[in-house]
Amino acid sequence: MRYLITAMMLAALLSGGCQNQQNKNKKPIAKIHDKYLYLSDLNDVIPDQKSKQDSTMIAKNYINDWIKKQLLLKKAEKNLDQQSKDIQQQIENYRASLLIYRYQQQLIDQKLDTTVNPQEIKSYYQQNTSNFTLDQNLVRVLYIKLSENSPNMDRVRRWYKSNDSEDRARLKDYCYQYAEKFDDFNNKWVEFSGLINNLPLQVDDPEHFIKNRKYVEIKDNSVYHFLRIHDYKLKGSEAPLNYVKERIRSIIINKRKHQLLEKMENDIYNEALNHNEFVIY
Repeated sequence: MRYLITAMMLAALLSGGCQNQQNKNKKPIAKIHDKYLYLSDLNDVIPDQKSKQDSTMIAKNYINDWIKKQLLLKKAEKNLDQQSKDIQQQIENYRASLLIYRYQQQLIDQKLDTTVNPQEIKSYYQQNTSNFTLDQNLVRVLYIKLSENSPNMDRVRRWYKSNDSEDRARLKDYCYQYAEKFDDFNNKWVEFSGLINNLPLQVDDPEHFIKNRKYVEIKDNSVYHFLRIHDYKLKGSEAPLNYVKERIRSIIINKRKHQLLEKMENDIYNEALNHNEFVIY
């Protein structure tokens, strides 16, 4: 049977010409008991840009999967009792849920306002600060990676520790010329564990390290790593606003979504009530 299916598929799928396309699409390419699989059923399965060889393989796999499902369905229908096979109510419930979901998504796409301004985020944060507790140690850092042959290393050691704006500008210009990597992470908070994992550094007590090591210099083979910790937030403390603002934005949008759907349901209910569309006995 496998050879018959393959032959029919190849003849129907890969034959040249466009004659009698409608009849061609209705030609069966597989049969199991009283069920047929037609060429037109493969239209959404095989991408147009695929080669003939790829298309043939995709079609074979799809046909084999279809046959297995039909055989499994036949076996289930034969061996399940009538009560177990009575799934009409489940089908209706699924259909109703699917249609409602699609309508809700359409409504959300059309009417949900996804613009959240910074003041909304700040207000939500201030009202719910206790809900944002860190489960990670956070740091704001400067990181530099330099070859050991880089010039004027003593200046780098001085500049990366300096708070002087001119020194910071000199360091930036220098790093753009010589550094293999130079990053202040746009002054954003980063997880300390993720940062350390990318450095040749073993830290057994992260909290003690963060609190007591503001400047770090490490030589690894022919490379120097410089790390300056500007600020930190320890695990268990309140998360800084900049770290959770995207999470807050999602919370606000989800809250709007819930309110939009709830209003839609209430509006539909009240409209039907006013028009006597339903009766409660």
